[in-house]
Amino acid sequence: MSLVRKAGKNKRNKNGDVVGLKDELVLLITHGLPILFFTYMATDVLLRNKRKTENVLLCLICLCYLLLFAEEYVRNQVSIEYSRLLSSVWFSSTGILIPGLCFHFLFKLTRLEASMPRIVYPYIFYLPLLLIIVSFVTGAELISAQQFYELGMWKLPVYNTRYYLTLTIAVITEILFLIPLFIAKQRADTDEQKSIYHLLIIGIIASIILNCVLGYINYGGNMPPYPYIYNGIIWCYLLRHTMHRHDFLSYYDKRYEKLFHLNPDPIVLIDLEGKIKEANSGAINLLGAHTISSTPIFNLLSDRIKEQIHDRKVIYHYETKLLLENKQPLLQIDGDYVSVDNELHVLLILRNITMQKKYQEEIQFLAFHDPLTRIPNRRLFHKKLNEALSEAQQSNETLALLLIDLDQMKWLNDNWGHLAGDEVLIQAARIIGDKATPYGMAARMGGDEFIMYARHSPSEYQIQAIISEMQLALTQYMKKFFGETSVGMSIGVSYYPADGTDGQTLINIADKAMYQMKKSR
Repeated sequence: MSLVRKAGKNKRNKNGDVVGLKDELVLLITHGLPILFFTYMATDVLLRNKRKTENVLLCLICLCYLLLFAEEYVRNQVSIEYSRLLSSVWFSSTGILIPGLCFHFLFKLTRLEASMPRIVYPYIFYLPLLLIIVSFVTGAELISAQQFYELGMWKLPVYNTRYYLTLTIAVITEILFLIPLFIAKQRADTDEQKSIYHLLIIGIIASIILNCVLGYINYGGNMPPYPYIYNGIIWCYLLRHTMHRHDFLSYYDKRYEKLFHLNPDPIVLIDLEGKIKEANSGAINLLGAHTISSTPIFNLLSDRIKEQIHDRKVIYHYETKLLLENKQPLLQIDGDYVSVDNELHVLLILRNITMQKKYQEEIQFLAFHDPLTRIPNRRLFHKKLNEALSEAQQSNETLALLLIDLDQMKWLNDNWGHLAGDEVLIQAARIIGDKATPYGMAARMGGDEFIMYARHSPSEYQIQAIISEMQLALTQYMKKFFGETSVGMSIGVSYYPADGTDGQTLINIADKAMYQMKKSR
């Protein structure tokens, strides 16, 4: 009796086509869901990096499995007389393409292709495609099942010698897939690589077992035709698991995730309400793990940041203090918007610029101040003196300028050392600066020479009182720490406008008066 017969009509019960509807639902589950799965896998892998050969190959493998299920879906919808044609042209041709793609993928993934001659790579993997050409040309149908029969809702292939031979070749081919993975695992440089290859080996072994269990045993009408093609779901599922676990065949921009974690600058990913979704190690060190998990970022920064985010503005070099209980470092914040799981988020880089700001302020300070005594230098003094003279001219006031030189500093350095000399210079600057503050400004001109001016028409009596107080304060300091010494202050004075109307003239007059005092001692 021939095992090939025409398809009959769907069985109906007395209420109509309930049985036909049930068959359609079964087909949607057994073949429609795998088609959706492989569609998702192919799209997911390709979008991860469409420029990478491994991603393209894996996408093609998923599409081939999709075509296998699509062929079986179509074949079980049409008359059984089309089964031989569909099996030969569609199912078998696609099945032969899969091993070549898998070998190509595995050799590319494991980098074993580098040791293969360019003349054979990757063409050797696709030599079995010649069988398809030969089959079509000769009409011998070497690669497809020839006989089918209907049992229940299924159109099943006959489990004959050709079927088992084809299945055995497929199993042997899958076993060969293990060779490049075992070689690559032995050569792997990192534990992560070994883990990737180990998971892929498990996937292939599971696929082989499923192929044997579902392929060699005839389940009749209890299973769909060619049930062993479901092993592709196991293989692709484990591949996807490996991708997510090891960032394997990752998204093109996901390569920057490691930079996110390796960057020493604190980086946080927040939603539009300020909740911290992710933080790198730098952010954890800055904010603390408890703060990250419990406190919105908006509670730690100025309200201006919240306003800019709500207005969807890019944040660029915005400086603000971080409002923590135990510390309040100064931050420079840069931020922009990224889409994560189809939801808008903000990526903030929080650079701690506290020390940088201090260094900048120190550099700016030293541009106008003496590094040892911390009082203004001659550059700032000349600027302020000119301003004070201009004000005195406008208000018709007088101004006094005092040039101060410390006596016997060489003796002090020779006998007590230069550190002691520096301490005396610092103390003298403090004394002169304190006396100048109510009246004007003091500065260090260089070496052991200082200068100050007093505004608002000081009398000669006031100036002499200031001079006496400064000399007395220095003498008391020297006696306290150095005993009886001859270190003191020689001070020359000049007045605006009596002695001159510009700063340099006043300095020259005061300098002459100072040296007259030195000579008189």
